[in-house]
Amino acid sequence: MRRLSTTPLPPSWVLAVQLIINLCLAVAAVVILVVTGVAAFGLRAPQNPAGFLIASVLSATALFAIGLWIAAIARTGRAGGAIGAGFFYPLMFFAGLWAPQQIMPPVLRDISDYTPLGASVQAIQDSVQGTFPPAAALLTMAAYTIMFGYLAARTFRWE
Repeated sequence: MRRLSTTPLPPSWVLAVQLIINLCLAVAAVVILVVTGVAAFGLRAPQNPAGFLIASVLSATALFAIGLWIAAIARTGRAGGAIGAGFFYPLMFFAGLWAPQQIMPPVLRDISDYTPLGASVQAIQDSVQGTFPPAAALLTMAAYTIMFGYLAARTFRWE
């Protein structure tokens, strides 16, 4: 990010542009995955496309906002990697990567519902199965997007 400090734009604009560009790439990747899955492997398309799109975009923005905040507070690339790993493993656990959410104890399942990836899994699964994602999951992802986006914009400094 230091190389970008030569731009006359304020840091918050640079972060916003980074978020928008990466979000566009993520949307393109999801479209390619869904189309390939349906066409080549016979998977079922999301039954609620609007809910799927909203859940996917909110999921990506929440994670990108966390990543931008990490980039804003980390002094070096190595520190950013360490901080990112500190977030990555708990987020993956609560998303159900190691143990499905359905078999987690109730207290862990409740915690999972209020993490960005736990809410994301719930919202995307619901939209794939035909129902609109629950408001709590969408609001959780939106809250992470707003909170970490704000923190990234406030703490980012050119060095």
